[in-house]
Amino acid sequence: MKLSIDKSDLQRGLTRIQSIVEKRSTMPILANALLTAEKGKENGSLELAATDLEVGIRGSHLADVEVAGSVTASAKKLYEIVRELPDERVQINVSEDSFLTIRCARAEFTLAGTVNDEYPELPSVEPGKMIQIPSILLGQMIERTMYAASMDETRYNLNGVYLELLEGTDKLRMVATDGHRLAYVDRALGADATSLDGGVIIPRKGLAELKRLVDEEDSDEVEIGFVGSNALARKGGVTLVMRLIEGEFPNYSQVIPKDPSSRFTIATDSLSHALRRVALLSAERSRAIKLEISDGSLVLSSSNPDLGEAREELDVDYAGEAISIAFNAKYLLDCLGVVHSKEVQISFRDSLSPAQMVPTDDSDSLAVVMPMRV
Repeated sequence: MKLSIDKSDLQRGLTRIQSIVEKRSTMPILANALLTAEKGKENGSLELAATDLEVGIRGSHLADVEVAGSVTASAKKLYEIVRELPDERVQINVSEDSFLTIRCARAEFTLAGTVNDEYPELPSVEPGKMIQIPSILLGQMIERTMYAASMDETRYNLNGVYLELLEGTDKLRMVATDGHRLAYVDRALGADATSLDGGVIIPRKGLAELKRLVDEEDSDEVEIGFVGSNALARKGGVTLVMRLIEGEFPNYSQVIPKDPSSRFTIATDSLSHALRRVALLSAERSRAIKLEISDGSLVLSSSNPDLGEAREELDVDYAGEAISIAFNAKYLLDCLGVVHSKEVQISFRDSLSPAQMVPTDDSDSLAVVMPMRV
């Protein structure tokens, strides 16, 4: 294999796969990237690919290919080398014993590689139908839900985000919950998404890679498709393949409070800053913060027997029955951190029922946080 490629293209492709390659796998080959060079009629291409057997990604980059071929090499070390090279064209030459010689300007490296036969085959997924979604819209949906996905590996069906098409509409919904909080967001697609009938659960790691992909500025739309137990996302010359979580997502609608009787609206930044300050003296394990709501006033307080107490009062537009309720400060801050709205409306029924938070400028987004007993 012999080729030359722009340093910026090579570095970008290697950056993209760093979070996918397995550093501590029982299969050492999964710490490698697969490099495949192909000659074309006019321009050749270098494909960079990586997989952890659950999530795989491949990206194609323009290159001048003199000799086609394929090889695998340490993704981390190759990235570290390329990152430090000067901003000039990079030459890569692979010997018969799979050693890569990397030259750029007056710098030269020799890196050990392996034959591509040892590398696991990346899943080949070709859904019958692909849904086109604006990148900005999909990025917002992921950001507003992924934080609520469970980290508990024993609850595998909650280790991702549930994606479904709302019945009788063209709206796509993403939902995530870990049993302590729930987040969902609806967005109108304006496209046929019948391939989503029944809904799918996208794993947390795959969703994080999808978020990185949609945040890249080379395309306005991303294509998504589903077939069997796999999902595929395509944007420009990059393809992401994810193995879906098999299992049934819980009936999340039962958690959402029905007809909450009390509500108030408050500036998002004011509440966030106050929560952070009061949380400084909350109990380290529970992170509990008490909220006392009465006419025109919200009092936040925390207590730690080893450190002391904190209290802060905020003005709110509230004229209902006085209520005292406690929450994990981190859960509230996670919700507020993805709102991106100047104000948020918080509503609840009583001191033992969940609170729901809705941005005042986006009624199709909702977060629910379960209360604590203190």
